[in-house]
Amino acid sequence: MARKLIAVCLSSLFLVATGVYADSTPPKANLVDGNSIQALKDMGSYLQTLQRFQATLNLSSESVLEDGEKLQQSATAEIQVKRPNKLRAIMTSARATRDLIYDGKTVTLYTPALKYYATTDAADNILGMIHQMEDKYGLQIPLEDLFLWGTPNAPVDQIESAMNAGQDFIAQDLCNHYAFRQGKIDWQIWISAGNHPLPRKIVITNRSDEARPQSISLLSWNLAPTFTDAVFKFIPPKGASAIVIRPVDAK
Repeated sequence: MARKLIAVCLSSLFLVATGVYADSTPPKANLVDGNSIQALKDMGSYLQTLQRFQATLNLSSESVLEDGEKLQQSATAEIQVKRPNKLRAIMTSARATRDLIYDGKTVTLYTPALKYYATTDAADNILGMIHQMEDKYGLQIPLEDLFLWGTPNAPVDQIESAMNAGQDFIAQDLCNHYAFRQGKIDWQIWISAGNHPLPRKIVITNRSDEARPQSISLLSWNLAPTFTDAVFKFIPPKGASAIVIRPVDAK
């Protein structure tokens, strides 16, 4: 009897810990919680204060076959940033590795496996360069939203639902968990609690597809990096060949 009672008590403690017996009422859907929106603004304001940093992204994403079966792919990205106009991003997966180097005047794309590189003129600030690369060349920069939040162009007015989903640990970092809905996209973000509101995890769900494919991004940060300006200068490796990058609307 004593063992059975202990087991029941332990089970009860587990259920409480996992939220099954939580006292709080779940937030209602389709409501915009002002505090959750403010958390995004606070995160964006803090991100804009970071002058030099390094961030690493571990990404898992899903693709859906015609019969509904899901396949998961993984990739990593590392960015090194010096505001207002220097960035390097290394994107790695089993299929390819790409290196992007932005020095404030030009952007160079380099593929080590093929030893091809292309250089083009660029805007004189990071966000302008990001928009240029996407609009003109169809190229998305890893973690580009980090440079959008905290600016007047942040899509706060497009959010249709916002809620505070509680707290979770990401690694050893206690984070506030928020959930948002924009059109056919649901997304969740875990932001470090305390004085350094950094995004640590992002989950995006595509509701336009019945299979609801997701992407999951885990971010780690170094706010005191040791890199020098040399990382933003591209020197073609021996045997590398220059090619021309073509705009997406070029014929």
